[in-house]
Amino acid sequence: MPDSDTALRYLDPVVISQLATMELRARLIVEGFITGLHRSPYHGFSVEFAEHRPYNPGDELRHVDWKVYAKTDRYYIKQYEEETNLRSHIVLDTSPSMRYKGDAELSKLEYGSYLAAGLHNLMLKQRDATGLIGFDETVHTMRPPKATPSYLNQLLVALEQMSDEEPDDERRTSAAAALDEVAERIGRRSLVVVITDLFENIGAHEDLLKSLRHLRHRGHEVIVFHVLEGETERTFSFPDRPTLFRDMETGEEITLQPSQLRDHYEEAVEHFTETFRRSCLEHDIDFAELDTNEPYDTALMAYLNKRTRLV
Repeated sequence: MPDSDTALRYLDPVVISQLATMELRARLIVEGFITGLHRSPYHGFSVEFAEHRPYNPGDELRHVDWKVYAKTDRYYIKQYEEETNLRSHIVLDTSPSMRYKGDAELSKLEYGSYLAAGLHNLMLKQRDATGLIGFDETVHTMRPPKATPSYLNQLLVALEQMSDEEPDDERRTSAAAALDEVAERIGRRSLVVVITDLFENIGAHEDLLKSLRHLRHRGHEVIVFHVLEGETERTFSFPDRPTLFRDMETGEEITLQPSQLRDHYEEAVEHFTETFRRSCLEHDIDFAELDTNEPYDTALMAYLNKRTRLV
């Protein structure tokens, strides 16, 4: 574990992007987050890792760790690798719009893949089963949930491939259809963590909302991480001069004066976001806005809060 000041830097996406491997990113995001918990108002937040869990009536006494009892005067059970508290699927949007970077150092896809790596690491440390699903027009990657620590490397390799793969100009976003497919293909009740920019044709917004409700209808718990580049995608902070904009999905181009459109754009984005936030709230879906310029602790804390309510 690095010292506190060093560890906290590993919640910064710019620092994370400079690390050599996905394995190192996943490990240091979690280490930085845990250090941050210990130095924040969340000090004492219960994060049970790896080796032990509290004793519950009915547990076999032979599994009590008496050395821990001698030190803490509390009963803890040795938790073995095959024990699983929760099944989770991380669903990552890899469509062309997720490759947008704007003023950030990382594209939305890079930011989302590093977040997914950290979540996989955190989940496996808690002995939870975790799997990975990638989609654009359709589901193209599906790794089933497992709880073995050795599985982490397979998940990280898949994330690295999705993040580094050259974009296919023929593929588009079809988030609604893909999430409907996810809902049908996931069998057992699970926590589904969706990392996406929610980019979809305007006419398909209601279909996208329905697909999220479909996941709930199938009995799954859901968190939506809405990933955008804050400066340009939320507030349209482009220089006030004629600017050429290109649609990353269709290739269409248009030249605009940003200042003439900024107020209307911000209103439209706020309306869009509020519509999703309200609909998610009505259907017990957690919804969190993420900015690719901001650290990862907001997302990891949202996940831990959700997990605490479920186990």
